[in-house]
Amino acid sequence: MRMFYARRRAAALGAVTAVVSALTLLTGPAAQASPPTPVSGATARTYLAELTVKAEGSSDGYSRDKFPHWITQSGTCNTREVVLKRDGTNVVTDSSCAATSGSWYSEYDGATWSAASDVDIDHVVPLSEAWKSGASAWTTAQRQGFANDLTRPQLIAVTDNVNQAKGDQDPAKWMPSRAAYKCTYVRMWVQVKHYYNLTVDSAEKSALTSYLSGC
Repeated sequence: MRMFYARRRAAALGAVTAVVSALTLLTGPAAQASPPTPVSGATARTYLAELTVKAEGSSDGYSRDKFPHWITQSGTCNTREVVLKRDGTNVVTDSSCAATSGSWYSEYDGATWSAASDVDIDHVVPLSEAWKSGASAWTTAQRQGFANDLTRPQLIAVTDNVNQAKGDQDPAKWMPSRAAYKCTYVRMWVQVKHYYNLTVDSAEKSALTSYLSGC
């Protein structure tokens, strides 16, 4: 009797495995991961209304070194490596956590890359922008937390030269070229600024208001 039930369990398990395999063939590999989903358009509009409007501060004293990154997150993996793994597809890493293969789709411009060296990890709200919006008064520990924030939608893997072209510009001066991502981008921007109590300048707020009206 025990043998009979064991065979039935094995047969049932085999059937489940077959179904899962068939579904995988039909649907393909799991969808690419992405940064944490930002707040809704309605919430972003509420958050934007709560932000302090203030002329952008000075960049005097700014240095990327004042925002320590990339810090170790776990084991041998630092923040950049964690984001590469999170945002990529079929990412393989070596013993030091460096990505040796995989593919990365850049939401900003729609390009796909197969080498991690072609991908930058963008700070949605740039470090220099944060400095001029209030982070100059933070402690180094607070700036480190901001620069390595995996909980808010602040870090995203994108095409390296697109990230470099963005620089420290806010949405009044720069937006992703991919129209389908603009609403997501401004929601990310507002959520991060709201969480960290950073200010917005008048042109920045005007641009954000305009983009959010269509979200």
